[in-house]
Amino acid sequence: MSRIRNSAKAIIIKNNKLLCTKNKDQFGVFYLLPGGGQKSFETIEEALLRECKEEISADIIIGDLVFVREYIGKNHEFAEWDSDVHQIEYMFECKLKSDTDIKTGSTPDIYQIGVKWLDLNNLGGYRIYPSILKDIIKCDGTLSGRVYLGDVN
Repeated sequence: MSRIRNSAKAIIIKNNKLLCTKNKDQFGVFYLLPGGGQKSFETIEEALLRECKEEISADIIIGDLVFVREYIGKNHEFAEWDSDVHQIEYMFECKLKSDTDIKTGSTPDIYQIGVKWLDLNNLGGYRIYPSILKDIIKCDGTLSGRVYLGDVN
């Protein structure tokens, strides 16, 4: 039996754009919030700081926890590959510590090919995960919805 994996994600909005990692798989390009898995003996905030450095080469300021999402792979479109995955994502509202040049960090994820600022007015036009982000991040950058998003893809 697999164990539940904790993951921390950064919601970084600036000038009505959302900062994401750009990724590519056999179906094409897709976008994710920067962040990733928590290691043993690491707080969830320490994990987020480390993951942002690794993926987007940036230091961040962590704000409030705004959403919690579960992902139970067997219940979603990628069940063929993810049937044994159970992940809980903690999404924090964050800011960049400085106006540094955002670029792919030193330790990108396996599918990561870059970083991109996505226009909030066109968020629905992107393949982004979790796709519920299209509904809970408004065009003006405000966040709405329940804190616990449930088992969503």
